[in-house]
Amino acid sequence: MFPFFDAGPQPGIALAALYALLAVASLSIRRAARGAAPSMLQHQVNAWWRIFPIVTLALLAYPLGLPALCLLVCILAIAELDTHVDGRYFRFGAGGILLGAIAIGLFFPAMALPLIATVLAIGALYCWRRPGPGALIWLTFLVTAGAMLILAIFTTLPFGEQTILGWALYLFILTALNDIAQFVSGKLFGRHKIAPGVSPNKTWQGLAGGIVVSQVVSLALGSYLQLAGPLTLAVFGLLLSLAGFAGDLMFSAAKRRLGIKDFSALIPGHGGILDRVDSLVLTAPLLYCLLRITQQGQA
Repeated sequence: MFPFFDAGPQPGIALAALYALLAVASLSIRRAARGAAPSMLQHQVNAWWRIFPIVTLALLAYPLGLPALCLLVCILAIAELDTHVDGRYFRFGAGGILLGAIAIGLFFPAMALPLIATVLAIGALYCWRRPGPGALIWLTFLVTAGAMLILAIFTTLPFGEQTILGWALYLFILTALNDIAQFVSGKLFGRHKIAPGVSPNKTWQGLAGGIVVSQVVSLALGSYLQLAGPLTLAVFGLLLSLAGFAGDLMFSAAKRRLGIKDFSALIPGHGGILDRVDSLVLTAPLLYCLLRITQQGQA
């Protein structure tokens, strides 16, 4: 019933290694701080301690856990965005769109992608004709909900359950470590800013560090889980690293336009759920498309 427990020891060992890595990072940062106020890096690591147990539960409960996780993210996104929009109907309108899209996507998977494209097109047209903070809030929600719906229909990919589960684990770990690597590399080596008007902390050195770590993680984890060959994993690692960076930059631009630092204070010291899934909003659809293309190329 739950493929995670039938997939052999590899997924469990990969998760254990991730938690061990986070534990080492937490202990090292705490020891280096020596009683000083928590740094941004410490907040970054602590945020993943709050997020990864939830992701782990979703993977353990696969396939039901993945749509449940996506629904939770969307509900939290509605709650966060509702605090930044001047209007009474966002919460109910967004909730209705979300429930309708998830119901159609889960019960009629073949309709999921056309539905996502249609909703995003309508949302983009609405935002173009009525520019302003309210329109940006709606577009941010639609992009997030669309990405989560695509992640939810990972279960419909034409692979075995254990392979799909492996790719989902690969996606979460790669996206998280890419974020952390970009942040750490930027703090340690960042000199040349990429988009100072949008996100002053984004540097070319940080991007390069994320790409290097993503390559290592993609090749090591993908080979260990026997997901694909080295060349495919190298290409996936590069593209997903760039997509994660672009998602982070996209949401930073939205926050800058709204005049806020974080979407909420849900995660102490490190913002809200949208501040954490900004990279996933692009990496999940990209990986889904890459897997579809790869599968069609092998057919």
